Parts: sequence; structure tokens; C-alpha cells
Amino acid sequence: MTGKSNIIKWILLLVLTLSINTMNAQNNINGDQFLNAQQKSIVSIAALTAVGDLEHLKTQLNSGLDAGLTINEIKEVLVQLYAYCGFPRSLNGINTFMNVVEERKANGITGVVGKEASPIPNTANKYETGKKTLQTLTGQEEKGPKTGANAFAPAIDTFLKEHLFADIFSRDVLTYQQRELATISVLSALEGVAPQLQFHLATGMNIGLTESQLNQVFSIIETQIGKQQAEIAKNVLLKMADKKP
Repeated sequence: MTGKSNIIKWILLLVLTLSINTMNAQNNINGDQFLNAQQKSIVSIAALTAVGDLEHLKTQLNSGLDAGLTINEIKEVLVQLYAYCGFPRSLNGINTFMNVVEERKANGITGVVGKEASPIPNTANKYETGKKTLQTLTGQEEKGPKTGANAFAPAIDTFLKEHLFADIFSRDVLTYQQRELATISVLSALEGVAPQLQFHLATGMNIGLTESQLNQVFSIIETQIGKQQAEIAKNVLLKMADKKP
């Protein structure tokens, strides 16, 4: 009987261990489906900067710092945004953030500055560097002759590759996923940019953002910007899902 009891105990222990491992794995999967506090702050900061709502932006900048984003991470988000919503909006966001940091210092709140961008290695061909970065983001190799806007106006292709994807995306203060999250948030907040939003939604999913996380982005857009823009963004994602084989 003792031998049988030991076998039964061993089986029960094995089943319990497997159950715990399964639950832990499921929790990890579920955890990946939700934006954390820092990601939510990036969404709000990017969207409000894009539409120029500086009053609410100030609140979200404070929330971002409280959530654990460093000063340099928020600066980097605001700097990158000029490529998607223009220098005026980006500069307004940076000036607003500068005031927030100064006010917090005056109130005895010292924020974490965070890491500076590492020096970008010298490269003889920034175009090729940007091209490789874009391939990493999209998961697609660029082949054949230029098409569309890049063929019609080759200068935009050069600026995108050499400046946006070489100069800006090479700065390691933010991860690629954080940068795409900020970009998706800007494009979701702005009117008339559905084609660009579709491209970046696909890019974001390629580097690990889930549909659940993207729908959370749209929920934040609805709260911070408005229901109409959130619905437009949701529909872009739905159309992409319908096109999947």
C-alpha cells in the first residue's frame, strides 16, 4: 500500500505542477495582451501632442513620469513626433514638457533623467542603414524598382530611409515597439491618414504588438481625442483582419 500511495502522491504532484505551469504560461500570455502604464502614457502623450491639446497633455506628461517613464524617454517620443505631425506640434509638446519638469522640480519632485542615446556608428551609407531598419520593422525585404510615392518623388524615399529610419530610429532611448506605439497613436489621432495608419498597424504587429493592445490604444484615443477618430482607427484594423487569409 505504501508503494501505491507514493505513486498516487507523485501523480498528484505532477498534475499540480503541470497545472501551475499552465496557469503561469496563460497569465504571461494574458499579460502580453494589455498595455502597461508606461505604454498607455506614451499613447496619450503622442495623441495629445498630435492634436495640440496642451492642457490635457500637461496632465498626461505628469502621469507618464509618475508611471516610470524617464525624462529622456518622453523627450524622445516628443522629438520623434515631428516626423509624423510636424515641427510646430512637436515643439509645443517639448515646451510643455519643459514646463512640467520645471514645475515638478519647484515642488521638490526630481524625475529620473534616464539614459542618453548611444552614439550612432558611423556609416558610409545611411540609406542602406535605414533600409535595413525598415526591413526589420516590417519583416519584408524591399525588392525591385520603387513604386508609388517613392517612385514619383524619390526624395521622400531618401528622407524616410536616411533620416527617419536611420537617424531617428537608430537612437536607442526607445525600443522599436515604443516608437511604433507612439506613431500609431499619432496617426490614430489625426484625420485623413488611414493608409499610413494601416502600414504602421501592420508594422507594430510584426514587432510584437497584439490586436488586443492596439484596441486598447483605440480606447485611449476615444477617451483623449474622441469617439470618431477611435472608430476610424478601429475600422482600419478590422479591414486588415478581414484581408488575412
